[in-house]
Amino acid sequence: MRFSLGVNYWPRRSAMAMWRRFDAGEIREDLARIAALGLDAVRFFLRWDDFQPEPERVDATMLTRLEAVADLVAEAGLRALPTLFCGHMSGVNWLPSWTLDRSTPSGRFRTITERGSAPHGIGDFYLPGPLLEAQVHFARAVGTRLRSHPAVLAWDLGNEFSNLREPARAQDAAHWSRTLLDALEVASALPVTAGTHGEDLTLDRRLRLSSLCAGYPFATMHGYSVYSDFARDRLDAEVVPFLAELAAAFAGKPVLFTEFGNPACQAGLTLPFACLDEDEMAGYCTRVLERLHADGQLGAYWWCWADYADALRDEPPFDQAPHERAFGIVRSDGSEKPVAAALAAFARERRSVLTAPAPLVGDEQSYYAALPGATQEWYAAFLAGVEERRSGAR
Repeated sequence: MRFSLGVNYWPRRSAMAMWRRFDAGEIREDLARIAALGLDAVRFFLRWDDFQPEPERVDATMLTRLEAVADLVAEAGLRALPTLFCGHMSGVNWLPSWTLDRSTPSGRFRTITERGSAPHGIGDFYLPGPLLEAQVHFARAVGTRLRSHPAVLAWDLGNEFSNLREPARAQDAAHWSRTLLDALEVASALPVTAGTHGEDLTLDRRLRLSSLCAGYPFATMHGYSVYSDFARDRLDAEVVPFLAELAAAFAGKPVLFTEFGNPACQAGLTLPFACLDEDEMAGYCTRVLERLHADGQLGAYWWCWADYADALRDEPPFDQAPHERAFGIVRSDGSEKPVAAALAAFARERRSVLTAPAPLVGDEQSYYAALPGATQEWYAAFLAGVEERRSGAR
């Protein structure tokens, strides 16, 4: 099995408005360029408020556009990881207005619906009831439309979905996952996974990968050194492998690391966290890929394809999060950054997935019981184990 190397995709000219400002020509050009770099996969996102305007209706035009994108992915010789119920993206919760609960404030992330900004957050979408029934309807419609499409690698149940709302109990999240897994298996017979992220491991969000990932062929994880409190510095290339190993140990599954990267420094912009210059980004990318491959993980997807066009700077999410415009492997003018060359160089090696070494981490229950200190303690043990492995190899 090849170590999968991919990129998260929004077009640079439309970003999160991709489905409303649909430009098949731009998408075809981008996918051809991604394939020319030697990458084999793209992860793209179905903005929930675009696709499901009513609980029992999935927009027919959006389904047609989805199929067109899947066809373009296949045309480019790539595989796709479509992410459903999106949901959380780049510091905004994009939600259909009918999902909101007036007793729930928007909280840490602002809510934007098809009607604009809203003060409310989503209802408890994990529990049996109308919200979950609506998600099943969405999953069936999308799964049926791409039932056996050759481009689809797997379905991804949401992007960092715990940022929409935390489950009240771990069994609620497990039930939600199992319900949608069943719906997609009937509709499409394609594999399913779910977009978990570092905060699901460093915080107790009442979400357990051991139960959430039951039935998945693989788990996924997202992580960024500059967003991780336990990182030794902004260039710490062990953060991502550590999160991957935690996820693999707790889920009992191999891990596809579907988001890694860091924000690029931008002239005249002061950020509330560290950033990397373009050369640092390329070096960081290579070091992380080397480590994930050595640990037997399934692959890694860079966040993200492109820096976004200047014309979008006053639109959400960039109006309040300008750093989100500069994670790409290509600049807003379409020229390639050094990190694109780093990914291409790694891709040319066409590495196979290795047999994973014995895990350096331990039991899920004891880890969560020891939070908040557990992450730092287990990371220190992880680093010591990595050094021991290296010493043994010398």
